[in-house]
Amino acid sequence: MEHTSHEFLKALLETPSPSGFEQPIQQVVREWVKPFTDELTTDRHGNVFATRLPEVKHADAPRIMLAGHCDQIGLMVQFIDAEGFLYVQPIGGWDMQILLGQYLTVWGKDGPIAGVVARRAIHLLKTEERNRVPDFTDVWVDIGAKNKEEAESLVRCGDPLTFALGYRPLRNGLAASPAMDDKVGLWVCMEAVRLLHGRSLRAAVYGVSTVAEEIGLRGATTAAYAINPTVGIAVDVCHATDTPGNDKKQVGDTKCGGGPVLFRGPNISPRVFDLLEETAKAHSIPIQIRGVPRATGTDANAIQISREGVACGLIGIPNRYMHSPVEVIHLEDLTNAAKLLAEFCIAIGPDTNWIP
Repeated sequence: MEHTSHEFLKALLETPSPSGFEQPIQQVVREWVKPFTDELTTDRHGNVFATRLPEVKHADAPRIMLAGHCDQIGLMVQFIDAEGFLYVQPIGGWDMQILLGQYLTVWGKDGPIAGVVARRAIHLLKTEERNRVPDFTDVWVDIGAKNKEEAESLVRCGDPLTFALGYRPLRNGLAASPAMDDKVGLWVCMEAVRLLHGRSLRAAVYGVSTVAEEIGLRGATTAAYAINPTVGIAVDVCHATDTPGNDKKQVGDTKCGGGPVLFRGPNISPRVFDLLEETAKAHSIPIQIRGVPRATGTDANAIQISREGVACGLIGIPNRYMHSPVEVIHLEDLTNAAKLLAEFCIAIGPDTNWIP
């Protein structure tokens, strides 16, 4: 991975962005991608658009939307008790069993505040409590405050929390971090824009850092309406099944390091899939293929049904331990996905047929 691009990836992963609180990460995106764009804009929703225009203006030039969502799952402060402990509710989908005992960060108005999420020690739990997964009302966040007054001087109801952020390289090209979902997809889209810099295009390319995917594909919905794309590709994580206990008969055979995943199914245009597959073969880019027999829970879902309909594709980055503080990806899958997107965009022109 190119050095400055690797630093950009780490910056994304170390910047908080719970759904609804994406402004810090969008500033990171704007600063990094600006030199590679013809236009750089942000809409009222908070989506960031990094645009490359075709070399020759043409009324029929296709519009390509590359979408990666910048938001991550988070928590929100709902109540502060008399002793200064915080009670929270989830932003996005959480596994409570993974949340317990984690280091968290409260992103308060005056800066980050370290905390831990806990419940009573196992020695003090009743048998029935030990045998059930607790509710969010059964756990609390301890920031070390003496009382409610001290806690309220630092934290307000509505403040977001995340896992303690941090990027950790692993062996054999793997890396771990919270929020690989979907900051790696965002990185792929913006890296594709960088790879297109200085190259001739016959289509307009919109690399979009979308907001609020984790709470209902909201940013992609508004961004797709604004762009009115001819073709749209979402880049998101997908479940790697190269770890113990996965049923490959149900979710497919997907490996970290095996290449980006091209999806097939009713959420995907067969024309887009075919061109992505052909492009991968032409440029010796390794890919994996997976079928999804329904609408996906990704930005591709919203993009496909925008306005009169969009020829849509979905690229997955294999991800172990999704929605945990230790999500794991392979760096080569990211660089191969970005290269595939860039070459796909180069191949598209006014004469490209998207009718199935």
